[in-house]
Amino acid sequence: MKPTEKQVPEKETWKEVVKTVKELDPKRLEIIKATLPVVKEHGEAITKHFYKRMFTNHPELKNIFNMAHQVTGHQPKALADAVYGAAANIEDFSQIMPVLERIGQKHRSLQIKPEHYPIVGENLLGAIKEVLGDAATDEIMDAWADAYEVIADVFIRMENELYKVTVAQPGGWAGFKDFVVDRKVEESDVIISFYLKPKDGGEIAEFTPGQYITVKMEIPEQQFTNLRQYSLSDRPGLDYYRISVRREDPRGEGQPPGVVSTYLHKHMNQGDTIPITAPAGDFYLDMECKLPLVLISGGVGLTPLMSMLNTVTNQGTERDVYWIHAAVNSKYHAFKKHVNNLAESNKHVKPFVIYEKPTDEDRESKLYDEEGYITLDFLQKSLPSKEADFYFCGPEPFMRAVKRALKQWDIPEERIHYEFFGSFGNLDV
Repeated sequence: MKPTEKQVPEKETWKEVVKTVKELDPKRLEIIKATLPVVKEHGEAITKHFYKRMFTNHPELKNIFNMAHQVTGHQPKALADAVYGAAANIEDFSQIMPVLERIGQKHRSLQIKPEHYPIVGENLLGAIKEVLGDAATDEIMDAWADAYEVIADVFIRMENELYKVTVAQPGGWAGFKDFVVDRKVEESDVIISFYLKPKDGGEIAEFTPGQYITVKMEIPEQQFTNLRQYSLSDRPGLDYYRISVRREDPRGEGQPPGVVSTYLHKHMNQGDTIPITAPAGDFYLDMECKLPLVLISGGVGLTPLMSMLNTVTNQGTERDVYWIHAAVNSKYHAFKKHVNNLAESNKHVKPFVIYEKPTDEDRESKLYDEEGYITLDFLQKSLPSKEADFYFCGPEPFMRAVKRALKQWDIPEERIHYEFFGSFGNLDV
C-alpha cells in the first residue's frame, strides 16, 4: 500500500519545491563547502549549545520539543546530522528528497510552522559563532545565514504542501483534534493499547500501515506540554486509531521514567480525551510488491509492523508473510496470541519468536523458537530464500544489528525498509 495523492503530495510536487529554491551566491557556496568539515567536526557541540541558547531565549518552544531527548543527547546529534546533511546537498536537494520528506512529515505531525524557522535560524547561527569563536568570520557567518535561509525555505514549502493535503483529505483536520479513549487493553507487562475515537463522532483520516500520530499531553506538575509520536498498531479502514505504548521504566541509576508513557499507563482511562494530529510518516507497506514479506521487530517496535500484518491478512494476501519478533521473554511479548491466531487462519503467515532471557515457564512450555538475538544465521535458517521485501523496527541497537545482517546477506537497498527516529533518518552500519 502506498499513500494516495489525498494523503501525501505527489513526487512531482517535491520536484517543483526543489526547482523554486533560491540558489546560493557562488562565492558563498564555496565558503559553505570549505567550512563543512569544521561544522561537522563541531556539530554536536554547536547543536547542544543551540538548544540551550534557544530554550533560554524562547522557553515556550519546550512545548514542542521532546525534552527527554535533550537529556540523552539524541536530539542534538539528530539536528547536527540533519544540518550537515542538508548543507552538504544544498546544490541539489533532489539527492536527499526521501530524507527531507521524512523530516517534513515529522515536522507536520508536530505542527512546526513557518514562524518557528527564524527563531531556530537566529539561535543556530548564534551557536555556530559562539562555539567556533574567531574562526567564524563575518564572511563565513553570512554564507551560513544564506544556507540556512535556503534550507528553511525547502522545509517550509514542503510542510505547507503536507498541511494542505492533510486538511483536504476525507476526515482530515488541521492541528490537534480531540479523541476519546474508547478502550484500554493490556498487551504485556509493559505495553498497553489505547483505542482512540474522535470526540465529535466524525470521520477519521485514512492512513497507510506503518504511519504514526502525535499525541499532546498536559500532565499535572509538568510545566510544559509533552508531544510524543506513536505508530498506529492496527490496520486502516476501522472507526478508531490504535496506539500500543510501552511504559518506559528507568534504564539505569539516576534515569527518570518516561513521562508520557508512564502517565498514559497509569492515568489515562476509558472516556479520557487525548488530542492528536492526523497520521503522518514515510514508512509504509508497499502492497504492490509480489515478493514474500518479512516483518522483523524488537520489543515495542512491532507496532507499525502489526498494522502491516493486520492489513495484508485482512485483504487476503497471496504473499508468504514471515513474522519475526524479538522480546525479552513472554512477559514482554505483546500480541502473541493474536499473531498465532492469524497464522492458524492464514496459511501464508509464518511466525517466529526469539527471547533474549526466557523464563523457566517459557523454557518448559517451548513458547519461543530461539534464545538470544536475531542474527543472520537465524534469518537464513528461518527463511527459505532471501528474495523477499524486508521491513523492520525496534530499539536502535536492534535496528543496526538487523540492517547489518541484511547487508551481509546482500539484500538490495531497495528491499530494506525501516522506521528510525534517529539521526537524519539513517542507520549507519
